[in-house]
Amino acid sequence: MKKLLILGAGTSGTIMANHLLKVLPKEWEISIVDQDETHYYQPGFLYLPFDLIKRKQIRKPTEKFIPEEIHLVHGTIDRIDKEHDQVFLENGIVLNYDVLIIATGTHIAPEEIEGMLGEQWQKSIFDFYTYTGARNLRNKLRMWPGGKLVVHIAEMPIKCPVAPLEFSFLADSYFLNKGIREKVDITYVTPLSGAFTKPKATEALGHLLEQKNIKLVPDFNIERVDTENNKIIDYGGQEVEYDLLVTVPTNMGDEMVARSGMGDDLNYVPTDRNTLQTKIKDNIFAIGDATDLPASKAGSVAHFESEILTENILRFIEGKELKKEFDGHANCFVETGHGKALLIDFNYTQEPVRGVFPFAGVGPLSLLKETHMNHLGKMAFRWVYWNMLLQGKHIPFVTPTMSMTGKEIDEPERIES
Repeated sequence: MKKLLILGAGTSGTIMANHLLKVLPKEWEISIVDQDETHYYQPGFLYLPFDLIKRKQIRKPTEKFIPEEIHLVHGTIDRIDKEHDQVFLENGIVLNYDVLIIATGTHIAPEEIEGMLGEQWQKSIFDFYTYTGARNLRNKLRMWPGGKLVVHIAEMPIKCPVAPLEFSFLADSYFLNKGIREKVDITYVTPLSGAFTKPKATEALGHLLEQKNIKLVPDFNIERVDTENNKIIDYGGQEVEYDLLVTVPTNMGDEMVARSGMGDDLNYVPTDRNTLQTKIKDNIFAIGDATDLPASKAGSVAHFESEILTENILRFIEGKELKKEFDGHANCFVETGHGKALLIDFNYTQEPVRGVFPFAGVGPLSLLKETHMNHLGKMAFRWVYWNMLLQGKHIPFVTPTMSMTGKEIDEPERIES
Protein backbone atom coordinates (compact mmCIF):
# COMPACT_ATOMS: atom_id res chain seq x y z
CA MET A 1 0.00 0.00 0.00
CA LYS A 2 1.07 3.55 -0.76
CA LYS A 3 0.82 5.86 2.23
CA LEU A 4 -0.43 9.44 2.35
CA LEU A 5 0.06 11.09 5.73
CA ILE A 6 -1.58 14.32 6.92
CA LEU A 7 -0.16 16.16 9.93
CA GLY A 8 -2.93 18.03 11.72
CA ALA A 9 -6.68 17.36 11.95
CA GLY A 10 -7.76 20.98 12.15
CA THR A 11 -9.67 22.70 9.38
CA SER A 12 -7.11 22.18 6.61
CA GLY A 13 -6.15 18.62 7.50
CA THR A 14 -9.72 17.40 7.95
CA ILE A 15 -10.86 18.94 4.67
CA MET A 16 -7.93 17.35 2.81
CA ALA A 17 -8.55 13.94 4.36
CA ASN A 18 -12.17 13.97 3.20
CA HIS A 19 -11.34 15.33 -0.25
CA LEU A 20 -8.64 12.73 -0.87
CA LEU A 21 -10.65 9.79 0.43
CA LYS A 22 -13.05 10.34 -2.47
CA VAL A 23 -10.44 10.51 -5.23
CA LEU A 24 -7.26 8.64 -4.32
CA PRO A 25 -6.71 5.24 -6.00
CA LYS A 26 -7.56 2.24 -3.81
CA GLU A 27 -3.92 1.30 -3.30
CA TRP A 28 -3.45 4.47 -1.23
CA GLU A 29 -3.90 4.46 2.55
CA ILE A 30 -4.66 7.77 4.30
CA SER A 31 -3.57 8.52 7.88
CA ILE A 32 -4.01 11.75 9.84
CA VAL A 33 -2.27 12.73 13.08
CA ASP A 34 -3.39 15.19 15.75
CA GLN A 35 -2.80 15.59 19.46
CA ASP A 36 -6.29 16.95 20.17
CA GLU A 37 -9.40 14.82 20.45
CA THR A 38 -11.65 17.90 20.17
CA HIS A 39 -12.21 19.88 16.98
CA TYR A 40 -12.99 23.55 17.51
CA TYR A 41 -14.94 25.89 15.27
CA GLN A 42 -12.40 28.65 15.67
CA PRO A 43 -14.50 31.50 14.19
CA GLY A 44 -16.75 30.90 17.20
CA PHE A 45 -14.02 32.09 19.57
CA LEU A 46 -14.84 35.64 18.45
CA TYR A 47 -18.41 35.36 19.75
CA LEU A 48 -17.79 33.50 22.99
CA PRO A 49 -16.49 36.53 24.98
CA PHE A 50 -19.73 38.39 24.21
CA ASP A 51 -22.05 35.48 25.08
CA LEU A 52 -23.17 35.27 21.46
CA ILE A 53 -22.51 31.55 21.08
CA LYS A 54 -22.72 28.48 23.28
CA ARG A 55 -19.71 26.33 24.03
CA LYS A 56 -21.36 23.21 22.61
CA GLN A 57 -21.73 24.98 19.26
CA ILE A 58 -17.98 25.33 18.79
CA ARG A 59 -16.68 21.98 20.10
CA LYS A 60 -17.13 18.52 18.60
CA PRO A 61 -15.11 15.26 18.71
CA THR A 62 -12.33 15.17 16.10
CA GLU A 63 -13.21 11.61 15.12
CA LYS A 64 -16.73 12.69 14.12
CA PHE A 65 -15.28 14.23 10.95
CA ILE A 66 -12.71 11.57 10.10
CA PRO A 67 -14.29 8.64 8.17
CA GLU A 68 -13.45 5.17 9.48
CA GLU A 69 -11.57 4.40 6.26
CA ILE A 70 -8.95 6.93 7.38
CA HIS A 71 -6.49 5.98 10.09
CA LEU A 72 -6.74 8.62 12.85
CA VAL A 73 -3.67 8.70 15.08
CA HIS A 74 -3.80 10.63 18.36
CA GLY A 75 -0.36 11.83 19.35
CA THR A 76 2.05 14.77 19.48
CA ILE A 77 4.40 15.09 16.51
CA ASP A 78 8.07 15.26 17.42
CA ARG A 79 9.66 15.77 14.01
CA ILE A 80 9.70 14.96 10.31
CA ASP A 81 12.63 13.04 8.84
CA LYS A 82 12.35 14.21 5.26
CA GLU A 83 15.34 12.20 4.09
CA HIS A 84 13.72 8.89 5.06
CA ASP A 85 10.06 9.88 4.55
CA GLN A 86 9.16 9.30 8.18
CA VAL A 87 7.37 11.16 10.96
CA PHE A 88 8.29 10.53 14.60
CA LEU A 89 5.72 11.00 17.36
CA GLU A 90 6.64 11.79 20.97
CA ASN A 91 5.17 8.46 22.11
CA GLY A 92 7.72 6.56 20.01
CA ILE A 93 5.47 5.72 17.06
CA VAL A 94 7.12 6.10 13.65
CA LEU A 95 4.91 6.72 10.61
CA ASN A 96 6.13 6.16 7.05
CA TYR A 97 4.75 8.06 4.09
CA ASP A 98 5.00 8.37 0.35
CA VAL A 99 3.27 11.75 0.30
CA LEU A 100 3.10 14.12 3.25
CA ILE A 101 0.73 17.06 3.82
CA ILE A 102 1.63 19.50 6.59
CA ALA A 103 -1.52 21.06 8.04
CA THR A 104 -0.34 21.83 11.57
CA GLY A 105 -1.71 25.37 11.63
CA THR A 106 -0.54 28.20 13.85
CA HIS A 107 -0.82 29.04 17.52
CA ILE A 108 -0.37 32.05 19.78
CA ALA A 109 2.99 32.53 21.49
CA PRO A 110 2.55 35.14 24.25
CA GLU A 111 5.94 34.16 25.66
CA GLU A 112 7.53 35.95 22.71
CA ILE A 113 6.59 39.35 24.20
CA GLU A 114 8.33 40.43 27.41
CA GLY A 115 5.88 40.70 30.29
CA MET A 116 2.85 39.35 28.44
CA LEU A 117 2.83 35.82 29.83
CA GLY A 118 2.98 36.54 33.55
CA GLU A 119 0.75 36.67 36.58
CA GLN A 120 -1.70 38.99 34.80
CA TRP A 121 -2.24 36.55 31.93
CA GLN A 122 -5.95 35.64 31.90
CA LYS A 123 -6.57 38.23 34.65
CA SER A 124 -6.18 41.64 33.02
CA ILE A 125 -4.51 40.38 29.82
CA PHE A 126 -6.49 38.02 27.62
CA ASP A 127 -6.48 36.43 24.20
CA PHE A 128 -9.51 35.21 22.28
CA TYR A 129 -7.62 33.02 19.79
CA THR A 130 -7.89 29.97 22.05
CA TYR A 131 -10.95 28.34 23.54
CA THR A 132 -9.59 28.87 27.06
CA GLY A 133 -8.77 32.51 26.42
CA ALA A 134 -12.17 33.28 24.87
CA ARG A 135 -14.01 31.55 27.72
CA ASN A 136 -12.00 33.36 30.42
CA LEU A 137 -12.51 36.69 28.65
CA ARG A 138 -16.25 36.05 28.58
CA ASN A 139 -16.22 35.59 32.34
CA LYS A 140 -14.21 38.79 32.76
CA LEU A 141 -16.48 40.90 30.53
CA ARG A 142 -19.60 39.76 32.34
CA MET A 143 -18.47 41.63 35.46
CA TRP A 144 -16.15 44.31 34.02
CA PRO A 145 -17.44 47.79 34.97
CA GLY A 146 -15.62 49.62 32.19
CA GLY A 147 -12.38 51.50 31.69
CA LYS A 148 -9.65 51.48 29.07
CA LEU A 149 -10.06 48.51 26.73
CA VAL A 150 -7.09 48.01 24.40
CA VAL A 151 -7.39 45.57 21.50
CA HIS A 152 -3.87 44.83 20.35
CA ILE A 153 -1.99 42.94 17.62
CA ALA A 154 1.61 42.04 18.44
CA GLU A 155 2.90 41.36 14.92
CA MET A 156 1.83 40.02 11.56
CA PRO A 157 0.99 37.53 10.18
CA ILE A 158 -1.88 36.38 12.38
CA LYS A 159 -4.68 33.90 11.98
CA CYS A 160 -7.78 35.62 10.56
CA PRO A 161 -6.41 39.18 10.17
CA VAL A 162 -9.87 40.76 10.45
CA ALA A 163 -10.70 39.11 13.81
CA PRO A 164 -9.20 41.85 16.04
CA LEU A 165 -11.22 44.46 14.14
CA GLU A 166 -14.32 42.33 14.53
CA PHE A 167 -13.65 42.05 18.25
CA SER A 168 -13.43 45.84 18.51
CA PHE A 169 -16.70 46.35 16.62
CA LEU A 170 -18.51 43.69 18.65
CA ALA A 171 -17.15 45.19 21.87
CA ASP A 172 -18.68 48.54 20.88
CA SER A 173 -22.02 46.82 20.29
CA TYR A 174 -21.74 44.74 23.48
CA PHE A 175 -21.11 47.69 25.78
CA LEU A 176 -23.82 49.77 24.11
CA ASN A 177 -26.30 46.96 24.76
CA LYS A 178 -25.15 46.79 28.40
CA GLY A 179 -25.64 50.53 28.72
CA ILE A 180 -22.03 51.26 29.70
CA ARG A 181 -20.45 52.30 26.38
CA GLU A 182 -19.75 55.77 27.74
CA LYS A 183 -17.68 54.13 30.49
CA VAL A 184 -15.49 52.20 28.03
CA ASP A 185 -12.65 53.74 26.04
CA ILE A 186 -11.75 51.39 23.16
CA THR A 187 -8.35 51.66 21.47
CA TYR A 188 -7.20 49.54 18.55
CA VAL A 189 -3.41 49.11 18.47
CA THR A 190 -1.74 47.58 15.42
CA PRO A 191 1.76 47.24 13.93
CA LEU A 192 0.25 48.08 10.55
CA SER A 193 0.04 51.60 9.19
CA GLY A 194 -3.73 51.32 9.07
CA ALA A 195 -6.65 49.15 10.07
CA PHE A 196 -5.97 46.29 7.64
CA THR A 197 -3.42 44.82 5.24
CA LYS A 198 -5.15 45.87 2.00
CA PRO A 199 -5.16 49.65 1.35
CA LYS A 200 -8.76 50.02 0.12
CA ALA A 201 -10.13 47.84 2.92
CA THR A 202 -7.94 49.78 5.36
CA GLU A 203 -9.55 53.03 4.26
CA ALA A 204 -13.03 51.62 4.62
CA LEU A 205 -12.46 49.86 7.95
CA GLY A 206 -10.68 52.90 9.33
CA HIS A 207 -13.85 54.89 8.63
CA LEU A 208 -15.82 52.37 10.69
CA LEU A 209 -13.41 52.72 13.62
CA GLU A 210 -13.96 56.49 13.56
CA GLN A 211 -17.70 56.07 13.27
CA LYS A 212 -17.78 53.85 16.36
CA ASN A 213 -15.46 56.11 18.36
CA ILE A 214 -12.66 53.54 18.49
CA LYS A 215 -9.22 55.15 18.63
CA LEU A 216 -6.64 53.78 16.17
CA VAL A 217 -2.95 53.57 17.14
CA PRO A 218 -1.00 52.41 14.05
CA ASP A 219 2.68 51.52 13.55
CA PHE A 220 2.95 50.19 17.11
CA ASN A 221 5.66 47.54 17.33
CA ILE A 222 5.43 46.21 20.85
CA GLU A 223 8.58 45.72 22.90
CA ARG A 224 7.08 44.75 26.25
CA VAL A 225 4.09 44.77 28.55
CA ASP A 226 4.47 46.74 31.78
CA THR A 227 2.00 44.93 34.02
CA GLU A 228 2.83 47.03 37.09
CA ASN A 229 1.66 50.20 35.37
CA ASN A 230 -0.81 48.62 32.93
CA LYS A 231 0.95 49.81 29.78
CA ILE A 232 2.14 48.35 26.52
CA ILE A 233 5.33 49.95 25.22
CA ASP A 234 6.72 49.88 21.69
CA TYR A 235 10.35 50.02 20.56
CA GLY A 236 10.10 53.77 19.95
CA GLY A 237 9.00 54.41 23.52
CA GLN A 238 5.32 55.03 22.73
CA GLU A 239 3.02 53.88 25.52
CA VAL A 240 -0.63 52.88 25.57
CA GLU A 241 -2.38 52.48 28.92
CA TYR A 242 -5.00 49.81 29.55
CA ASP A 243 -7.28 48.49 32.23
CA LEU A 244 -8.13 45.45 30.12
CA LEU A 245 -5.78 44.26 27.39
CA VAL A 246 -7.18 41.95 24.73
CA THR A 247 -4.19 40.92 22.68
CA VAL A 248 -3.38 38.86 19.65
CA PRO A 249 0.11 37.66 20.58
CA THR A 250 2.76 36.61 18.08
CA ASN A 251 1.44 33.76 15.93
CA MET A 252 3.82 30.90 15.19
CA GLY A 253 3.75 27.62 13.32
CA ASP A 254 4.10 24.27 15.06
CA GLU A 255 7.34 23.74 16.98
CA MET A 256 7.84 20.40 15.25
CA VAL A 257 8.57 22.38 12.07
CA ALA A 258 11.59 23.93 13.79
CA ARG A 259 12.65 20.57 15.21
CA SER A 260 12.50 19.19 11.68
CA GLY A 261 14.77 21.96 10.41
CA MET A 262 12.40 23.12 7.70
CA GLY A 263 10.68 26.37 8.72
CA ASP A 264 11.29 30.11 8.76
CA ASP A 265 11.79 32.22 11.90
CA LEU A 266 8.13 31.82 12.83
CA ASN A 267 8.06 28.08 12.02
CA TYR A 268 6.04 28.50 8.83
CA VAL A 269 6.74 26.05 6.02
CA PRO A 270 8.27 27.43 2.79
CA THR A 271 5.60 26.68 0.18
CA ASP A 272 5.06 27.43 -3.49
CA ARG A 273 2.38 30.12 -3.56
CA ASN A 274 0.56 28.63 -6.58
CA THR A 275 0.98 24.83 -6.35
CA LEU A 276 1.13 24.34 -2.53
CA GLN A 277 4.09 22.01 -2.94
CA THR A 278 6.70 22.81 -0.32
CA LYS A 279 10.19 23.98 -1.16
CA ILE A 280 11.56 21.30 1.14
CA LYS A 281 10.99 18.15 -0.89
CA ASP A 282 8.78 17.25 -3.86
CA ASN A 283 6.61 14.77 -1.94
CA ILE A 284 5.83 17.21 0.88
CA PHE A 285 2.92 19.64 0.54
CA ALA A 286 1.53 22.24 2.94
CA ILE A 287 -1.81 23.95 3.39
CA GLY A 288 -3.53 26.59 5.48
CA ASP A 289 -1.98 28.43 8.39
CA ALA A 290 1.12 26.19 8.38
CA THR A 291 2.44 27.77 5.15
CA ASP A 292 4.52 30.90 4.64
CA LEU A 293 2.26 32.07 1.79
CA PRO A 294 1.49 35.81 1.56
CA ALA A 295 -2.22 34.99 1.83
CA SER A 296 -4.57 35.47 4.76
CA LYS A 297 -4.41 32.78 7.41
CA ALA A 298 -8.15 32.21 7.33
CA GLY A 299 -10.55 29.30 6.99
CA SER A 300 -11.75 30.42 3.57
CA VAL A 301 -8.18 30.31 2.28
CA ALA A 302 -7.76 26.75 3.54
CA HIS A 303 -11.02 25.84 1.82
CA PHE A 304 -9.90 27.29 -1.52
CA GLU A 305 -6.43 25.78 -1.21
CA SER A 306 -7.85 22.34 -0.50
CA GLU A 307 -9.63 22.08 -3.85
CA ILE A 308 -6.49 23.00 -5.75
CA LEU A 309 -4.18 20.88 -3.58
CA THR A 310 -6.40 17.82 -4.00
CA GLU A 311 -5.96 17.99 -7.76
CA ASN A 312 -2.23 18.59 -7.43
CA ILE A 313 -1.79 15.59 -5.13
CA LEU A 314 -3.46 13.44 -7.80
CA ARG A 315 -1.26 14.95 -10.50
CA PHE A 316 1.85 14.36 -8.38
CA ILE A 317 1.20 10.65 -7.83
CA GLU A 318 0.44 10.30 -11.56
CA GLY A 319 3.73 11.97 -12.45
CA LYS A 320 2.06 14.97 -14.09
CA GLU A 321 3.04 18.62 -13.89
CA LEU A 322 1.36 20.45 -11.02
CA LYS A 323 -1.17 23.17 -11.73
CA LYS A 324 -0.13 26.65 -10.64
CA GLU A 325 -3.67 27.75 -9.85
CA PHE A 326 -3.90 29.06 -6.31
CA ASP A 327 -4.13 32.85 -6.45
CA GLY A 328 -4.30 33.68 -2.74
CA HIS A 329 -8.10 33.92 -2.82
CA ALA A 330 -9.66 34.98 0.49
CA ASN A 331 -13.32 35.61 1.24
CA CYS A 332 -13.94 37.08 4.69
CA PHE A 333 -17.00 38.30 6.55
CA VAL A 334 -16.24 41.15 8.94
CA GLU A 335 -18.67 41.51 11.84
CA THR A 336 -19.32 45.19 12.52
CA GLY A 337 -21.82 44.88 15.38
CA HIS A 338 -25.53 45.59 15.77
CA GLY A 339 -26.47 42.68 13.50
CA LYS A 340 -24.45 43.85 10.52
CA ALA A 341 -21.34 42.67 8.71
CA LEU A 342 -19.44 43.41 5.55
CA LEU A 343 -17.76 41.05 3.12
CA ILE A 344 -14.36 41.35 1.48
CA ASP A 345 -13.12 39.22 -1.40
CA PHE A 346 -9.52 39.49 -2.65
CA ASN A 347 -6.39 37.59 -3.66
CA TYR A 348 -2.63 38.05 -4.00
CA THR A 349 -2.95 40.91 -6.48
CA GLN A 350 -6.57 42.09 -6.47
CA GLU A 351 -7.71 44.60 -3.86
CA PRO A 352 -11.13 44.15 -2.22
CA VAL A 353 -13.70 45.92 -4.41
CA ARG A 354 -17.33 46.95 -4.23
CA GLY A 355 -20.01 44.78 -5.79
CA VAL A 356 -22.16 41.76 -4.97
CA PHE A 357 -21.38 38.10 -4.25
CA PRO A 358 -21.67 35.45 -5.56
CA PHE A 359 -24.11 36.35 -8.38
CA ALA A 360 -23.77 39.45 -10.59
CA GLY A 361 -26.71 41.80 -10.16
CA VAL A 362 -28.28 39.58 -7.53
CA GLY A 363 -25.85 38.95 -4.69
CA PRO A 364 -27.42 38.46 -2.23
CA LEU A 365 -24.26 39.42 -0.33
CA SER A 366 -22.72 42.88 -0.68
CA LEU A 367 -18.99 43.56 -0.90
CA LEU A 368 -17.46 46.29 1.27
CA LYS A 369 -20.87 47.36 2.52
CA GLU A 370 -22.44 46.86 5.94
CA THR A 371 -25.64 44.82 5.66
CA HIS A 372 -27.76 42.56 7.82
CA MET A 373 -27.66 39.97 5.03
CA ASN A 374 -23.87 39.75 5.35
CA HIS A 375 -24.30 39.14 9.08
CA LEU A 376 -26.76 36.34 8.34
CA GLY A 377 -24.22 34.92 5.90
CA LYS A 378 -21.59 34.77 8.59
CA MET A 379 -24.00 33.18 11.03
CA ALA A 380 -24.94 30.56 8.43
CA PHE A 381 -21.29 29.72 7.88
CA ARG A 382 -21.15 27.73 11.14
CA TRP A 383 -23.64 25.22 9.70
CA VAL A 384 -21.72 25.18 6.41
CA TYR A 385 -18.48 24.55 8.30
CA TRP A 386 -19.68 21.52 10.26
CA ASN A 387 -21.88 20.00 7.53
CA MET A 388 -20.08 20.80 4.28
CA LEU A 389 -16.64 22.34 4.58
CA LEU A 390 -15.04 19.81 6.94
CA GLN A 391 -16.62 16.93 5.06
CA GLY A 392 -14.99 18.00 1.81
CA LYS A 393 -18.23 18.89 0.08
CA HIS A 394 -18.11 21.53 -2.62
CA ILE A 395 -19.84 24.78 -1.65
CA PRO A 396 -22.02 25.76 -4.63
CA PHE A 397 -21.21 28.92 -6.60
CA VAL A 398 -18.00 29.62 -4.66
CA THR A 399 -14.86 29.11 -6.75
CA PRO A 400 -11.39 28.38 -5.34
CA THR A 401 -9.86 31.17 -7.43
CA MET A 402 -11.17 34.70 -7.29
CA SER A 403 -13.93 35.53 -9.74
CA MET A 404 -14.63 39.11 -10.88
CA THR A 405 -18.30 38.29 -11.43
CA GLY A 406 -20.46 40.88 -9.73
CA LYS A 407 -17.51 43.10 -8.80
CA GLU A 408 -16.96 46.72 -9.67
CA ILE A 409 -13.47 47.61 -10.80
CA ASP A 410 -13.57 51.10 -9.29
CA GLU A 411 -12.77 50.56 -5.61
CA PRO A 412 -14.87 52.43 -3.05
CA GLU A 413 -13.54 55.22 -0.91
CA ARG A 414 -15.51 54.17 2.16
CA ILE A 415 -18.01 51.62 3.36
CA GLU A 416 -21.67 52.50 2.96
CA SER A 417 -23.87 51.90 5.97
